[in-house]
Amino acid sequence: MGFMPIFTFALGTWQLKRLQWKVNLIDELREKLEREPINLPHHVNLSVIPDFTFRKVYLKGIWDHAHTMFLGPRVREGAQGYNVVTPLVRADGSTVLVDRGFVLKENLDNGAFKQATGEVELLGMIRTSQNRNTFTPDNQPEQNQWYWTDVQAMADHAGGEAVGVQPVFIEEIFEGYAGEAGVRISRGVPLGREPTVDVRNSHLSYIVTWYSLSAFTAFMMVRLVSKRRRLAVARPMPRH
Repeated sequence: MGFMPIFTFALGTWQLKRLQWKVNLIDELREKLEREPINLPHHVNLSVIPDFTFRKVYLKGIWDHAHTMFLGPRVREGAQGYNVVTPLVRADGSTVLVDRGFVLKENLDNGAFKQATGEVELLGMIRTSQNRNTFTPDNQPEQNQWYWTDVQAMADHAGGEAVGVQPVFIEEIFEGYAGEAGVRISRGVPLGREPTVDVRNSHLSYIVTWYSLSAFTAFMMVRLVSKRRRLAVARPMPRH
């Protein structure tokens, strides 16, 4: 038991460093998000995408509805649905993936998300693949079932490099009013996301947990040692 206070204290200290790293990361991403939008290049240099995560971009093109993917299930305000991901074919022939936003499950069959025809122009932000957790099922591309964002696999599903689909993932931004959002939801039109940084930061709770365990185990160890000492003092001396 003697090593537990030291071990848990070390874990708490490590989480403290991780907290500072995460806070700095979130601040950096927010700073990127606040910059003025840029036009998405015709050919995106994939190696620099991590440096441009959460940057706002303008892009335009024609939806390739035939290769639409549904990402989810997702929950919005207690209602279940899916995010609609559709390839956007641009004027130069290159294609990127766009998460157009949330659609209620019961509205998937009405096809309202397919009604947008001709060239569209939109504002979005660059994202990367998600880090799936232990409880997230495997994606099943052959059945077009997507539980988490795997940009490369989704690009391949849409035709891949052979037809000019780049593994570039854009989340469409919605900056309208609440009333407009409600209309979109009711009609089955994809509702894009708000321009916010949604990086999870749970390190503070881990810090509290590990430091609390360190203090508790240290207290228990001191109490145990003190009890043993009292017993040793109280033990009668053997008679000869």
